[in-house]
Amino acid sequence: MTLKLTGTVAIVTGASSGIGEATAKELAAHGATVAVVARRKERLDTLVTEIESAGGAAFAIAADITDRAQAEQAVQGVVDRCGRLDILINNAGLMLLGHVVDTDVEEWERMIAVNQNGLLYMTKAALPHLLTSARDDLRGVADIVNISSIAGRQAWANFAAYNMTKFGVNGFTEALRQEVTKLQVRVGVLEPGAVATELVSQNSQKVQDDLAASDGAAIPVPLQPVDIAESIAFMVTRPARSSIAELWAMPTSQV
Repeated sequence: MTLKLTGTVAIVTGASSGIGEATAKELAAHGATVAVVARRKERLDTLVTEIESAGGAAFAIAADITDRAQAEQAVQGVVDRCGRLDILINNAGLMLLGHVVDTDVEEWERMIAVNQNGLLYMTKAALPHLLTSARDDLRGVADIVNISSIAGRQAWANFAAYNMTKFGVNGFTEALRQEVTKLQVRVGVLEPGAVATELVSQNSQKVQDDLAASDGAAIPVPLQPVDIAESIAFMVTRPARSSIAELWAMPTSQV
């Protein structure tokens, strides 16, 4: 049986855990060869082994996408190895929270570097190759999916800089969509609500405890990474005529 993504090549950033890890497995299950990109090489190697054991195809690229040269090299390495690029999933992200008056500016810079600059570098490097693949007969389309957040739609106290990065991702995604959609490159944004991942773990223990207390009561059943992975797969397996420009995915228990 030919799977929907047979013959395609995908890049997933932030693939060493959470949504990125689940997405790499999901796209491989649909037939794509998946390049998994992150800084933690050992985790990537484990993921590749798991994908291959399940009958899929994947390979690891250890890279810090906040470094433009490394981002560009990662994309070029995929094209050199596979001869094409069909799908880019910009998933890598940080969520560092706190009061504006008390927050270390370096935390803002770290978030901007990953959530915005890394996404820009990967997209810029990948786009020429995606435009080429969109013109061939394999699918007649190529895909970029940017992982944003409900925080790209709604602002809250203590989320200010994170809100800024995700509102920015939403704006960039829609502007790029308008530039390339008639060239058969689909560009979409996926905005999850609460998902059970490591995203909160880089905050202070107090922030983690406060979030656990508030979310535990307000969102008793968060989404799982596989839920988002399945949504991403839905976006990139539509017929060439169909483009999902925005998908907002929420836990049923989250208002």
